[in-house]
Amino acid sequence: MKLVAGIDSSTQNCKVTVRDLDTGAAVREGKASHPSGTIIDPNRWWDALLTAVRRAGGLDDVIAVSVSGQQHTPIFLDETGEVVADSPQWNDTGSHPHMMALNAELGRDEWIRRTGLPLTLSDTAPKLRYMRDLHPEAVARTAAVAIVHDWLTWRLRGFGPGSGRAGLDELVTDRSEASGTGYWSPETDEYTMDLFEHALGRTAILPRVLGPLDRAGVTGAGIPGIPAGIPVGIGSGDNAAASLALGLQPGEAVLSLGTSGVVYARAARPVHDYAGYVCSYADATGDHLPLVATLNAARNFELATSLLGCTFDELSDLALAAAPGAGGLTLLPYFEGERTPDLPHARGSLHGASLANFTRENFARSVIEGTLASQVAMLDALHACDVPTNRLLLIGGAAQSPAVQAILGELVDIPVAVPAPDEYVTMGAAMQAAAAAEGAFPAWRVAVDELAAVPFEPQVGAQYEAAKTALGYVDVLAAPADGPATGAASVTAGSPAA
Repeated sequence: MKLVAGIDSSTQNCKVTVRDLDTGAAVREGKASHPSGTIIDPNRWWDALLTAVRRAGGLDDVIAVSVSGQQHTPIFLDETGEVVADSPQWNDTGSHPHMMALNAELGRDEWIRRTGLPLTLSDTAPKLRYMRDLHPEAVARTAAVAIVHDWLTWRLRGFGPGSGRAGLDELVTDRSEASGTGYWSPETDEYTMDLFEHALGRTAILPRVLGPLDRAGVTGAGIPGIPAGIPVGIGSGDNAAASLALGLQPGEAVLSLGTSGVVYARAARPVHDYAGYVCSYADATGDHLPLVATLNAARNFELATSLLGCTFDELSDLALAAAPGAGGLTLLPYFEGERTPDLPHARGSLHGASLANFTRENFARSVIEGTLASQVAMLDALHACDVPTNRLLLIGGAAQSPAVQAILGELVDIPVAVPAPDEYVTMGAAMQAAAAAEGAFPAWRVAVDELAAVPFEPQVGAQYEAAKTALGYVDVLAAPADGPATGAASVTAGSPAA
Protein backbone atom coordinates (compact mmCIF):
# COMPACT_ATOMS: atom_id res chain seq x y z
CA MET A 1 0.00 0.00 0.00
CA LYS A 2 1.32 3.42 -0.97
CA LEU A 3 0.60 6.19 1.55
CA VAL A 4 0.46 9.99 1.27
CA ALA A 5 0.04 12.59 4.01
CA GLY A 6 -2.06 15.74 4.07
CA ILE A 7 -1.62 18.46 6.68
CA ASP A 8 -4.15 21.13 7.66
CA SER A 9 -2.73 23.96 9.74
CA SER A 10 -6.00 25.67 10.64
CA THR A 11 -6.80 28.50 13.01
CA GLN A 12 -7.46 26.23 15.98
CA ASN A 13 -5.21 23.22 15.43
CA CYS A 14 -2.97 21.23 13.13
CA LYS A 15 -4.27 17.95 11.71
CA VAL A 16 -2.26 15.29 9.89
CA THR A 17 -4.00 12.49 7.98
CA VAL A 18 -2.16 9.63 6.31
CA ARG A 19 -4.18 8.14 3.41
CA ASP A 20 -4.09 5.20 1.03
CA LEU A 21 -2.96 6.56 -2.34
CA ASP A 22 -5.32 4.26 -4.26
CA THR A 23 -8.58 4.91 -2.36
CA GLY A 24 -8.06 8.05 -0.27
CA ALA A 25 -9.13 6.16 2.84
CA ALA A 26 -7.68 7.52 6.07
CA VAL A 27 -5.17 5.11 7.61
CA ARG A 28 -4.20 7.13 10.68
CA GLU A 29 -4.18 10.70 11.90
CA GLY A 30 -2.85 13.06 14.56
CA LYS A 31 -3.82 16.45 15.90
CA ALA A 32 -2.27 19.22 18.01
CA SER A 33 -3.86 22.41 19.29
CA HIS A 34 -2.78 25.90 18.32
CA PRO A 35 -2.61 28.67 20.93
CA SER A 36 -5.71 30.75 21.52
CA GLY A 37 -5.79 34.43 20.60
CA THR A 38 -5.40 36.21 17.28
CA ILE A 39 -1.76 37.43 17.46
CA ILE A 40 0.39 34.30 17.30
CA ASP A 41 4.08 33.36 17.29
CA PRO A 42 4.39 31.37 14.01
CA ASN A 43 6.87 28.99 15.59
CA ARG A 44 3.95 27.60 17.60
CA TRP A 45 2.41 26.45 14.33
CA TRP A 46 5.58 24.58 13.38
CA ASP A 47 5.73 22.99 16.83
CA ALA A 48 2.10 21.90 16.50
CA LEU A 49 2.81 20.39 13.08
CA LEU A 50 5.64 18.29 14.50
CA THR A 51 3.45 17.20 17.42
CA ALA A 52 0.60 16.25 15.08
CA VAL A 53 3.02 14.26 12.90
CA ARG A 54 4.25 12.39 15.97
CA ARG A 55 0.70 11.67 17.11
CA ALA A 56 -0.05 10.36 13.63
CA GLY A 57 2.72 7.81 14.02
CA GLY A 58 5.27 9.69 11.95
CA LEU A 59 5.60 9.83 8.18
CA ASP A 60 8.44 7.35 7.65
CA ASP A 61 6.23 5.19 5.42
CA VAL A 62 4.65 7.89 3.23
CA ILE A 63 5.78 8.67 -0.31
CA ALA A 64 4.78 12.37 -0.30
CA VAL A 65 3.35 15.12 1.90
CA SER A 66 1.59 18.45 1.36
CA VAL A 67 0.32 21.27 3.57
CA SER A 68 -2.84 23.33 3.46
CA GLY A 69 -3.79 25.97 5.98
CA GLN A 70 -5.54 29.10 7.14
CA GLN A 71 -5.47 31.80 4.49
CA HIS A 72 -4.32 35.44 4.65
CA THR A 73 -2.25 35.29 7.85
CA PRO A 74 1.25 36.69 7.08
CA ILE A 75 4.59 35.59 8.47
CA PHE A 76 7.40 38.16 8.47
CA LEU A 77 10.95 36.86 7.95
CA ASP A 78 14.32 38.56 8.20
CA GLU A 79 17.21 37.97 5.80
CA THR A 80 18.36 34.92 7.80
CA GLY A 81 14.91 33.28 7.67
CA GLU A 82 14.03 34.05 11.27
CA VAL A 83 10.53 35.22 12.24
CA VAL A 84 10.70 38.91 13.15
CA ALA A 85 7.31 39.35 14.86
CA ASP A 86 4.15 37.57 15.94
CA SER A 87 1.58 37.25 13.17
CA PRO A 88 -1.84 38.94 13.18
CA GLN A 89 -4.21 36.16 12.12
CA TRP A 90 -6.91 36.55 9.49
CA ASN A 91 -9.56 36.83 12.24
CA ASP A 92 -7.81 39.56 14.20
CA THR A 93 -10.04 42.64 13.91
CA GLY A 94 -7.26 45.07 14.87
CA SER A 95 -6.50 45.63 11.17
CA HIS A 96 -9.91 47.16 10.42
CA PRO A 97 -8.74 50.81 10.54
CA HIS A 98 -5.78 49.88 8.36
CA MET A 99 -8.11 48.25 5.83
CA MET A 100 -10.20 51.43 5.87
CA ALA A 101 -7.07 53.50 5.26
CA LEU A 102 -6.00 51.40 2.26
CA ASN A 103 -9.47 51.67 0.74
CA ALA A 104 -9.51 55.42 1.32
CA GLU A 105 -6.08 55.92 -0.24
CA LEU A 106 -6.61 53.99 -3.47
CA GLY A 107 -10.38 53.58 -3.57
CA ARG A 108 -12.19 50.37 -2.72
CA ASP A 109 -13.09 49.76 -6.36
CA GLU A 110 -9.43 49.88 -7.37
CA TRP A 111 -8.62 46.94 -5.11
CA ILE A 112 -11.60 45.03 -6.51
CA ARG A 113 -10.66 45.85 -10.12
CA ARG A 114 -7.04 44.80 -9.77
CA THR A 115 -7.23 41.88 -7.31
CA GLY A 116 -10.85 40.71 -7.32
CA LEU A 117 -10.96 41.33 -3.56
CA PRO A 118 -13.24 43.78 -1.80
CA LEU A 119 -10.50 44.47 0.70
CA THR A 120 -11.47 43.21 4.17
CA LEU A 121 -9.71 43.22 7.53
CA SER A 122 -8.99 39.49 7.01
CA ASP A 123 -6.87 39.92 3.88
CA THR A 124 -3.09 40.04 4.02
CA ALA A 125 -2.64 43.59 2.70
CA PRO A 126 -4.36 45.23 5.71
CA LYS A 127 -2.22 43.07 8.02
CA LEU A 128 0.86 44.50 6.29
CA ARG A 129 -0.37 48.04 6.87
CA TYR A 130 -1.17 47.16 10.49
CA MET A 131 2.42 46.02 10.97
CA ARG A 132 3.82 49.06 9.17
CA ASP A 133 1.85 51.42 11.37
CA LEU A 134 2.18 49.66 14.74
CA HIS A 135 5.44 47.70 14.46
CA PRO A 136 7.74 49.66 12.12
CA GLU A 137 10.86 48.16 13.70
CA ALA A 138 9.71 44.66 12.66
CA VAL A 139 8.88 45.83 9.16
CA ALA A 140 12.33 47.41 8.86
CA ARG A 141 13.82 43.95 9.47
CA THR A 142 11.43 42.15 7.11
CA ALA A 143 13.06 40.65 4.03
CA ALA A 144 10.26 38.28 3.00
CA VAL A 145 6.55 37.78 3.67
CA ALA A 146 4.89 34.38 3.43
CA ILE A 147 1.48 32.98 4.34
CA VAL A 148 1.16 30.14 6.87
CA HIS A 149 1.06 27.20 4.45
CA ASP A 150 3.88 28.72 2.36
CA TRP A 151 6.08 28.96 5.43
CA LEU A 152 5.30 25.46 6.73
CA THR A 153 6.02 24.02 3.28
CA TRP A 154 9.33 25.88 3.29
CA ARG A 155 10.16 24.53 6.76
CA LEU A 156 9.36 20.98 5.64
CA ARG A 157 11.89 21.44 2.85
CA GLY A 158 14.61 22.11 5.44
CA PHE A 159 14.73 25.91 5.41
CA GLY A 160 14.32 28.28 8.32
CA PRO A 161 15.64 28.71 11.87
CA GLY A 162 18.59 26.53 12.80
CA SER A 163 18.97 25.08 9.32
CA GLY A 164 21.87 27.26 8.26
CA ARG A 165 19.92 27.86 5.03
CA ALA A 166 18.10 31.16 4.79
CA GLY A 167 16.66 30.25 1.38
CA LEU A 168 14.15 33.07 1.09
CA ASP A 169 14.21 32.68 -2.68
CA GLU A 170 12.98 29.09 -2.15
CA LEU A 171 9.63 30.23 -0.73
CA VAL A 172 6.80 28.97 -2.95
CA THR A 173 3.02 29.09 -2.91
CA ASP A 174 0.01 28.30 -5.08
CA ARG A 175 -2.65 30.42 -6.80
CA SER A 176 -5.25 29.91 -4.07
CA GLU A 177 -3.01 31.29 -1.34
CA ALA A 178 -1.71 34.15 -3.48
CA SER A 179 -5.27 35.13 -4.39
CA GLY A 180 -6.16 35.88 -0.77
CA THR A 181 -3.41 38.41 -0.16
CA GLY A 182 -4.79 41.55 -1.79
CA TYR A 183 -1.70 41.88 -3.99
CA TRP A 184 -2.24 39.26 -6.72
CA SER A 185 -4.17 39.56 -9.98
CA PRO A 186 -6.62 36.80 -11.01
CA GLU A 187 -6.36 37.99 -14.61
CA THR A 188 -2.58 37.79 -14.93
CA ASP A 189 -1.76 35.20 -12.22
CA GLU A 190 0.97 37.58 -11.04
CA TYR A 191 1.63 39.67 -7.95
CA THR A 192 0.70 43.35 -8.05
CA MET A 193 3.89 44.47 -6.34
CA ASP A 194 2.93 48.13 -6.21
CA LEU A 195 -0.05 47.23 -4.02
CA PHE A 196 2.16 45.11 -1.76
CA GLU A 197 4.66 47.94 -1.38
CA HIS A 198 1.88 50.46 -0.80
CA ALA A 199 0.59 48.34 2.09
CA LEU A 200 3.93 47.44 3.72
CA GLY A 201 5.80 50.61 2.85
CA ARG A 202 8.73 48.74 1.35
CA THR A 203 9.55 45.84 -0.96
CA ALA A 204 10.21 42.27 0.17
CA ILE A 205 10.54 38.77 -1.28
CA LEU A 206 7.26 36.97 -1.94
CA PRO A 207 6.78 33.22 -2.50
CA ARG A 208 6.98 32.12 -6.12
CA VAL A 209 3.55 31.02 -7.41
CA LEU A 210 3.55 27.49 -8.83
CA GLY A 211 0.97 25.63 -10.91
CA PRO A 212 -1.64 23.12 -9.64
CA LEU A 213 0.43 19.99 -10.34
CA ASP A 214 3.83 21.41 -9.50
CA ARG A 215 6.06 20.06 -6.77
CA ALA A 216 7.36 22.43 -4.09
CA GLY A 217 10.48 20.34 -3.53
CA VAL A 218 11.47 17.51 -1.19
CA THR A 219 11.65 17.23 2.59
CA GLY A 220 14.81 18.32 4.35
CA ALA A 221 16.98 16.28 6.67
CA GLY A 222 16.71 16.12 10.43
CA ILE A 223 12.96 16.81 10.85
CA PRO A 224 11.54 14.54 13.59
CA GLY A 225 9.15 11.92 12.25
CA ILE A 226 9.55 12.99 8.61
CA PRO A 227 12.01 11.22 6.27
CA ALA A 228 14.30 13.32 4.09
CA GLY A 229 13.89 13.44 0.33
CA ILE A 230 10.19 12.71 -0.17
CA PRO A 231 8.18 14.96 -2.52
CA VAL A 232 6.38 17.96 -1.03
CA GLY A 233 3.22 19.08 -2.79
CA ILE A 234 2.55 22.73 -3.53
CA GLY A 235 -0.29 22.90 -1.00
CA SER A 236 -3.10 25.45 -0.91
CA GLY A 237 -5.43 27.53 1.17
CA ASP A 238 -7.86 25.53 3.27
CA ASN A 239 -10.99 26.16 1.22
CA ALA A 240 -9.22 25.34 -2.04
CA ALA A 241 -8.05 22.05 -0.52
CA ALA A 242 -11.58 21.14 0.59
CA SER A 243 -12.95 22.06 -2.84
CA LEU A 244 -10.38 19.79 -4.49
CA ALA A 245 -11.25 16.90 -2.17
CA LEU A 246 -14.98 17.30 -2.80
CA GLY A 247 -14.49 17.36 -6.57
CA LEU A 248 -16.52 20.57 -6.71
CA GLN A 249 -18.14 21.14 -10.10
CA PRO A 250 -19.48 24.32 -11.75
CA GLY A 251 -23.00 24.96 -10.46
CA GLU A 252 -22.25 23.55 -7.01
CA ALA A 253 -21.58 25.60 -3.89
CA VAL A 254 -20.11 24.64 -0.53
CA LEU A 255 -21.20 25.92 2.86
CA SER A 256 -18.50 25.20 5.42
CA LEU A 257 -19.37 25.69 9.09
CA GLY A 258 -16.13 25.83 11.02
CA THR A 259 -14.45 28.57 13.05
CA SER A 260 -15.65 30.85 10.28
CA GLY A 261 -18.59 30.39 7.97
CA VAL A 262 -17.65 30.14 4.32
CA VAL A 263 -19.69 29.84 1.14
CA TYR A 264 -17.87 29.29 -2.15
CA ALA A 265 -18.42 27.95 -5.66
CA ARG A 266 -16.25 26.93 -8.61
CA ALA A 267 -16.10 29.31 -11.56
CA ALA A 268 -14.17 29.48 -14.82
CA ARG A 269 -13.60 33.24 -14.58
CA PRO A 270 -12.68 35.66 -11.79
CA VAL A 271 -15.41 37.72 -10.14
CA HIS A 272 -15.31 41.45 -9.43
CA ASP A 273 -17.99 42.23 -6.83
CA TYR A 274 -18.34 46.01 -6.55
CA ALA A 275 -21.08 45.49 -3.94
CA GLY A 276 -18.14 44.54 -1.76
CA TYR A 277 -18.60 41.00 -0.46
CA VAL A 278 -17.57 38.23 -2.87
CA CYS A 279 -13.82 37.56 -2.90
CA SER A 280 -12.41 36.25 -6.18
CA TYR A 281 -10.06 33.57 -4.91
CA ALA A 282 -8.40 30.93 -7.05
CA ASP A 283 -8.84 27.19 -6.54
CA ALA A 284 -6.33 24.34 -6.59
CA THR A 285 -7.13 23.17 -10.14
CA GLY A 286 -6.48 26.31 -12.21
CA ASP A 287 -10.05 27.66 -11.97
CA HIS A 288 -11.48 30.26 -9.62
CA LEU A 289 -13.25 29.98 -6.26
CA PRO A 290 -15.46 33.02 -5.56
CA LEU A 291 -16.01 33.03 -1.82
CA VAL A 292 -17.85 34.91 0.93
CA ALA A 293 -17.01 34.49 4.62
CA THR A 294 -18.29 35.32 8.09
CA LEU A 295 -16.21 35.49 11.26
CA ASN A 296 -18.89 33.78 13.36
CA ALA A 297 -20.07 30.24 12.71
CA ALA A 298 -19.74 26.94 14.63
CA ARG A 299 -18.37 28.62 17.75
CA ASN A 300 -21.87 30.05 18.18
CA PHE A 301 -23.08 26.51 18.81
CA GLU A 302 -20.30 25.92 21.34
CA LEU A 303 -21.48 29.03 23.19
CA ALA A 304 -25.07 27.77 23.17
CA THR A 305 -24.14 24.37 24.59
CA SER A 306 -22.15 26.05 27.35
CA LEU A 307 -24.98 28.40 28.31
CA LEU A 308 -27.62 25.66 28.18
CA GLY A 309 -25.44 23.05 29.86
CA CYS A 310 -26.06 20.52 27.11
CA THR A 311 -24.27 18.49 24.46
CA PHE A 312 -24.32 19.24 20.73
CA ASP A 313 -26.81 16.43 20.20
CA GLU A 314 -29.05 17.87 22.92
CA LEU A 315 -28.77 21.34 21.36
CA SER A 316 -30.04 19.88 18.10
CA ASP A 317 -32.93 18.15 19.86
CA LEU A 318 -33.89 21.35 21.66
CA ALA A 319 -33.82 23.38 18.43
CA LEU A 320 -35.98 20.85 16.58
CA ALA A 321 -38.51 20.93 19.43
CA ALA A 322 -39.17 24.62 18.66
CA ALA A 323 -41.18 25.93 15.73
CA PRO A 324 -39.51 27.78 12.80
CA GLY A 325 -38.86 31.37 13.83
CA ALA A 326 -38.30 30.33 17.47
CA GLY A 327 -41.47 32.07 18.59
CA GLY A 328 -40.08 35.42 17.43
CA LEU A 329 -36.74 35.05 19.25
CA THR A 330 -33.94 36.17 16.90
CA LEU A 331 -30.15 36.09 17.33
CA LEU A 332 -27.70 38.26 15.42
CA PRO A 333 -24.56 36.16 15.97
CA TYR A 334 -21.90 38.86 15.61
CA PHE A 335 -20.05 37.83 18.79
CA GLU A 336 -16.56 38.56 17.39
CA GLY A 337 -17.59 41.48 15.22
CA GLU A 338 -18.34 40.54 11.63
CA ARG A 339 -16.80 40.53 8.20
CA THR A 340 -19.99 39.89 6.18
CA PRO A 341 -21.67 42.27 6.76
CA ASP A 342 -18.77 44.59 7.56
CA LEU A 343 -19.42 45.21 11.27
CA PRO A 344 -16.08 44.72 13.04
CA HIS A 345 -17.21 46.41 16.25
CA ALA A 346 -20.64 44.77 16.49
CA ARG A 347 -21.46 42.16 19.10
CA GLY A 348 -24.05 39.42 19.32
CA SER A 349 -27.57 40.50 20.18
CA LEU A 350 -30.81 38.69 21.03
CA HIS A 351 -34.09 40.22 19.85
CA GLY A 352 -37.78 39.72 20.52
CA ALA A 353 -37.43 37.98 23.88
CA SER A 354 -40.58 37.78 26.03
CA LEU A 355 -41.67 35.86 29.11
CA ALA A 356 -43.53 33.52 26.79
CA ASN A 357 -40.90 32.75 24.14
CA PHE A 358 -37.64 32.83 26.10
CA THR A 359 -37.33 29.06 26.48
CA ARG A 360 -34.42 26.67 26.14
CA GLU A 361 -35.94 25.29 22.96
CA ASN A 362 -36.47 28.66 21.30
CA PHE A 363 -33.03 29.90 22.35
CA ALA A 364 -31.37 26.79 20.87
CA ARG A 365 -33.27 27.28 17.61
CA SER A 366 -32.53 31.01 17.46
CA VAL A 367 -28.78 30.33 17.67
CA ILE A 368 -28.91 27.89 14.75
CA GLU A 369 -31.33 30.02 12.70
CA GLY A 370 -29.32 33.20 13.22
CA THR A 371 -26.06 31.51 12.29
CA LEU A 372 -27.49 29.92 9.15
CA ALA A 373 -29.30 33.10 8.07
CA SER A 374 -25.87 34.77 7.95
CA GLN A 375 -24.62 32.02 5.66
CA VAL A 376 -27.62 32.11 3.32
CA ALA A 377 -27.07 35.84 2.83
CA MET A 378 -23.61 34.94 1.51
CA LEU A 379 -25.11 32.49 -0.96
CA ASP A 380 -27.29 35.30 -2.30
CA ALA A 381 -24.17 37.43 -2.78
CA LEU A 382 -22.68 34.76 -5.06
CA HIS A 383 -25.86 34.65 -7.11
CA ALA A 384 -25.76 38.42 -7.54
CA CYS A 385 -22.33 38.05 -9.16
CA ASP A 386 -23.66 35.65 -11.80
CA VAL A 387 -22.30 32.60 -10.00
CA PRO A 388 -25.37 30.35 -10.14
CA THR A 389 -25.76 27.38 -7.83
CA ASN A 390 -28.05 24.41 -8.25
CA ARG A 391 -26.77 22.28 -5.37
CA LEU A 392 -25.37 23.11 -1.92
CA LEU A 393 -22.84 20.89 -0.14
CA LEU A 394 -22.79 21.28 3.65
CA ILE A 395 -19.48 20.48 5.37
CA GLY A 396 -17.65 21.35 8.58
CA GLY A 397 -17.91 20.31 12.19
CA ALA A 398 -21.58 21.32 12.48
CA ALA A 399 -22.73 19.68 9.24
CA GLN A 400 -23.88 16.45 10.91
CA SER A 401 -26.31 18.21 13.26
CA PRO A 402 -29.90 17.19 12.36
CA ALA A 403 -31.08 20.68 13.35
CA VAL A 404 -28.51 22.40 11.15
CA GLN A 405 -29.47 20.19 8.21
CA ALA A 406 -33.22 20.68 8.69
CA ILE A 407 -33.09 24.44 9.29
CA LEU A 408 -30.72 25.08 6.36
CA GLY A 409 -33.16 23.25 4.11
CA GLU A 410 -35.88 25.69 5.25
CA LEU A 411 -33.78 28.70 4.22
CA VAL A 412 -32.86 27.76 0.61
CA ASP A 413 -34.70 26.36 -2.40
CA ILE A 414 -31.88 24.35 -3.94
CA PRO A 415 -31.02 20.74 -3.04
CA VAL A 416 -28.77 20.33 0.00
CA ALA A 417 -26.33 17.42 0.28
CA VAL A 418 -24.04 16.40 3.14
CA PRO A 419 -20.78 14.65 2.23
CA ALA A 420 -19.71 11.88 4.58
CA PRO A 421 -17.73 13.19 7.57
CA ASP A 422 -14.06 13.53 6.75
CA GLU A 423 -11.15 15.93 7.08
CA TYR A 424 -11.62 17.44 3.63
CA VAL A 425 -8.80 19.95 3.99
CA THR A 426 -6.28 17.23 4.83
CA MET A 427 -7.79 15.12 2.03
CA GLY A 428 -7.23 17.90 -0.51
CA ALA A 429 -3.68 18.36 0.77
CA ALA A 430 -3.09 14.62 0.46
CA MET A 431 -4.34 14.78 -3.15
CA GLN A 432 -1.72 17.45 -3.79
CA ALA A 433 0.88 15.19 -2.17
CA ALA A 434 -0.22 12.42 -4.53
CA ALA A 435 0.16 14.80 -7.49
CA ALA A 436 3.68 15.64 -6.34
CA ALA A 437 4.53 11.94 -6.33
CA GLU A 438 2.51 10.70 -9.33
CA GLY A 439 2.05 13.76 -11.55
CA ALA A 440 -1.77 13.84 -11.37
CA PHE A 441 -4.56 14.19 -8.83
CA PRO A 442 -6.05 10.86 -7.70
CA ALA A 443 -9.74 10.12 -8.33
CA TRP A 444 -10.99 9.54 -4.79
CA ARG A 445 -14.72 8.99 -4.26
CA VAL A 446 -16.66 10.97 -1.66
CA ALA A 447 -19.97 9.54 -0.38
CA VAL A 448 -22.76 12.14 -0.23
CA ASP A 449 -26.15 12.07 1.55
CA GLU A 450 -28.84 14.00 -0.35
CA LEU A 451 -31.23 15.65 2.13
CA ALA A 452 -34.98 15.50 1.66
CA ALA A 453 -36.60 18.77 0.59
CA VAL A 454 -38.51 20.67 3.30
CA PRO A 455 -40.91 23.65 3.08
CA PHE A 456 -39.39 27.12 2.86
CA GLU A 457 -39.86 29.18 6.07
CA PRO A 458 -39.82 32.90 5.17
CA GLN A 459 -40.28 34.23 8.71
CA VAL A 460 -36.76 33.25 9.69
CA GLY A 461 -35.17 35.57 7.13
CA ALA A 462 -37.72 38.29 7.89
CA GLN A 463 -36.88 38.23 11.60
CA TYR A 464 -33.16 38.28 10.87
CA GLU A 465 -33.47 41.34 8.64
CA ALA A 466 -35.80 43.12 11.07
CA ALA A 467 -33.29 42.66 13.88
CA LYS A 468 -30.51 44.20 11.77
CA THR A 469 -32.75 47.09 10.84
CA ALA A 470 -33.59 47.68 14.51
CA LEU A 471 -29.90 48.16 15.27
CA GLY A 472 -29.33 50.41 12.25
CA TYR A 473 -27.10 47.96 10.41
CA VAL A 474 -26.85 48.80 6.70
CA ASP A 475 -26.58 45.51 4.87
CA VAL A 476 -26.57 45.16 1.10
CA LEU A 477 -26.67 41.39 1.54
CA ALA A 478 -30.26 41.30 2.72
CA ALA A 479 -31.98 38.19 1.33
CA PRO A 480 -35.59 38.87 0.33
CA ALA A 481 -37.86 38.18 3.30
CA ASP A 482 -40.65 36.80 1.08
CA GLY A 483 -38.59 34.34 -0.94
CA PRO A 484 -35.74 31.88 -0.54
CA ALA A 485 -32.19 32.21 -1.76
CA THR A 486 -32.30 31.30 -5.44
CA GLY A 487 -30.16 31.52 -8.54
CA ALA A 488 -31.37 35.07 -9.19
CA ALA A 489 -29.53 38.15 -7.98
CA SER A 490 -31.05 39.53 -4.80
CA VAL A 491 -28.43 41.97 -3.59
CA THR A 492 -29.28 45.63 -3.81
CA ALA A 493 -26.79 48.32 -4.70
CA GLY A 494 -24.94 49.90 -1.84
CA SER A 495 -21.86 49.74 0.33
CA PRO A 496 -20.99 47.64 3.36
CA ALA A 497 -21.60 49.29 6.69
CA ALA A 498 -18.42 50.74 8.12
